[in-house]
This record gives sequence, C-alpha cells and structure tokens, in this order.
Amino acid sequence: MDAIRTCCAGLDVHQANVVVCLLKGPLHQKPTKVIREFSTVLSGLLELADWLTEEGCTEIAMESTGIFWQPVYNVLEASCTITLANAAHIKAIKGRKTDMKDAQWIAELHRCDLIRGSFVPPVEIRELRDLTRYRKKLVGHATAERNRILKVLEMANIKLSTFMSDVFGVSGRLMLQALVNGEVIEPAQIADLAKASLRSKIPQLVSALNGRVTKHHRSMIARSLKHLEFLEQSIAELEADMEVYFAPYQRQLELLDSIPGVGEHTAKIILAELGTDMSVFPTEMHLSSWAGLSPGNNESAGKKKVLP
Repeated sequence: MDAIRTCCAGLDVHQANVVVCLLKGPLHQKPTKVIREFSTVLSGLLELADWLTEEGCTEIAMESTGIFWQPVYNVLEASCTITLANAAHIKAIKGRKTDMKDAQWIAELHRCDLIRGSFVPPVEIRELRDLTRYRKKLVGHATAERNRILKVLEMANIKLSTFMSDVFGVSGRLMLQALVNGEVIEPAQIADLAKASLRSKIPQLVSALNGRVTKHHRSMIARSLKHLEFLEQSIAELEADMEVYFAPYQRQLELLDSIPGVGEHTAKIILAELGTDMSVFPTEMHLSSWAGLSPGNNESAGKKKVLP
C-alpha cells in the first residue's frame, strides 16, 4: 500500500478512554509509531488535542462507535481534519484485536488513504438534527399513548373508534373525560358533547359508549390522557423552539415544501439530515444512495443476492 500522508493518527474510541496511534515519517520509509491513551473527559480530550498539535498532526481517523465518537469529534474538529469511518468498513483481522492494534490499523489505513469518510454535517445542522429527531421520538410516544387508550376502551367494551375517525378530537376528548369522571353519559349529554358532523351519529355513539367501564379502566385512561397532554405540550414547545433554529433556512424550506408530498415537518427533517451544502455529495446518485433510496447491489458468480 502506498502512503500519501506523512503524519496522521488513528483513534480507537471507547466510553472511558481513547487509544491513539500516531504515524509520522517520510512516505518512502516506515513511519515512527507512537501510541498513547487519553481519558474521554473534557480535560483528557483537550490534552489529546494539544498533543496532536505539538506533533504537527492535523489528519486523524476514527470509527463511528455508537455516540462515543461525538464528544471526541466536537473537541478535535476545530484543529484537525477528521475522517469518520464506518466500523463495518475497517474491520481488523480476527484474532489480532486489541485497542492498540485497532488504533494502529486505523492509522495505517488512513496513512494510505484507504478509509472512506462518513458524512458529518456542520454543528448548526447537527443541532437541527437533534431537534427533529427528538420531535420524532415525542410524536412516537404520543402515538403509543393514544393506542394505549384505544386498547383500554376496547377492553371496556367502548366502541368509540368504530364511529369516530378521531377519538382524540374535541368531541372525543370531552367523551373520554366524561368516562374518566365516572359519569353516566345520556343521549342528551352526547348531543352536547358531539360536535359538527358527529351530531348525526348520536344514536350510534350512545351504543358505543354503553360499555363496562370499571374503576381500573378509568384510572388507566386518566393516566394515559395526562401523559398524552404532557407530550402534546412538550411537542408544541419544541416546535416553537424549532422555528428559531430554522429561521435562517426559510428559503431552503420553501423549496423543499414545493415538492409534491413534502410537508412542513418533512422539509425540516430533510434539511436537518442533509444540510444545505450539496457539494459533499459528488453526484445526485451518491445523495440518493446515502439517503437509502437506492437498491443495493450484491452479485457474485453472476447471481444477485437479496440483502437482508
């Protein structure tokens, strides 16, 4: 393998420590090797950054190990050019695996430019990612809570979802609250609770609400409703904060929103995942592949294998 870097380093990152192998020397000679270990607390990472600067090393490579690479990346990105490698692409030889050998293996590959770097957007885009991914989690939790309430209603022989497209709309929530309060819902009361088009379904709603709701069922629904309200409030507050973060990207969001099938939140997710600098992708096909929209190609001996 031909070397192209006179000075580089490979990092084997763990939760508590990072092992660094520094390779330094002329391209036509075997490089000198220095291996050191640093703590991953901030003081240790700053010591690592200072050491790399003293050695004149500005090009490093490391694996994307869980989330443990992120604090290391955040500290070193200001002073080094970092190549973040997919761990599956740089596996060491079996039977020869130690932290020091892993760091050396990464350094040797990087010295010969054999590591393909992963896409890491700038810090501003990474912050947008945190917000959109957290919102997705909250929405998922809210959906799970709604499904839990529907499950309890079915167990209690309450068939609201059969006659209502949205049990958690204005009318549905009023009825759920009445059930939680232990009220006996009469037809006249349903007429007050049902809004808009639901007023034409009052006879069906009377039958749907005639179930066997126990104290246990009311308690379960009350807990889930309380948690659901908290989640919805959290989502609303998060979306308000997101408006501030996405304010500089209104033009990009408008262009994305103009694509058929792409709404406001989808546009924000696309922007947060891809960023605004498309020069990091050599072609549109690379972008499509990175986004997981291109089929894989696994062919051997003229036979194509289906990837799991």
